[in-house]
Amino acid sequence: MDLGLKGKRAVVTAASRGLGRAAASALAAEGADIAICSRSQAIFDAGQQIQADVEGKVFAYQADMTKAASIDDFVSKADDDLGGIDIVIINAGGPPPGGFLDLTLDDWQSAIDLTLLSAIRLCYAVIPKLLNHGDGSIVATESYSIKQPIDNLILSNTLRLGVIGLMKSLANELGPKGIRVNSINPAWTWTERVAQLMSDRAERNGTSIEEQTQHISVEVPLGRMGTVEEFGKTIAWLASPAASFIHGHALMFDGGAVKTPL
Repeated sequence: MDLGLKGKRAVVTAASRGLGRAAASALAAEGADIAICSRSQAIFDAGQQIQADVEGKVFAYQADMTKAASIDDFVSKADDDLGGIDIVIINAGGPPPGGFLDLTLDDWQSAIDLTLLSAIRLCYAVIPKLLNHGDGSIVATESYSIKQPIDNLILSNTLRLGVIGLMKSLANELGPKGIRVNSINPAWTWTERVAQLMSDRAERNGTSIEEQTQHISVEVPLGRMGTVEEFGKTIAWLASPAASFIHGHALMFDGGAVKTPL
């Protein structure tokens, strides 16, 4: 299937590794020109590695998604270098694990900046640019915890629902103006972040990372975690013109892990 991404211009945040890197790689492989960012200098290596495999343009920038000025600067440079923006992938690293009484108000504020305000600030920066040419696609990467909370991840469980509320509201506002807005909500997909969470669970439960991974896989009807390659292909489709009538949707990328009917 031709996703219609050749020549499209996409920005992907927090793309030096993990799900962001997978999204950027998949979009570039389908012919999109991309602009990626991360607070880490590893973003430049990621950009070079993606560029080596594709014909389109790949621009990499160092940017901190918790800082409004850094987001604005990234979007401005990406817009100039790409010659416009058609697709926006909202992504940020997850907040740290912990139960409610393990966390402080400072932890909550840091998580709000990382998970919720980063999405809001990015939307303020990119939506006027999408409106200038009357079409576009926004996809937010969140979590299957929007359907059922994950133990010991109260920060993520709480704040990702806020981003979903933002996406659903923007879908109502921007749909009539030609801009699609969706989210993708992965369950356990093996990344560095998941490795950290499995290590945390193993330490708390006195088990091993392998045992914790197996425990998760048993809960998924497909019997395994997802892969970053599968995630990349899915988000590229959702963001692409091939999904032109998918709007206001919270797509579950979970291998059937969520059992509720809604």
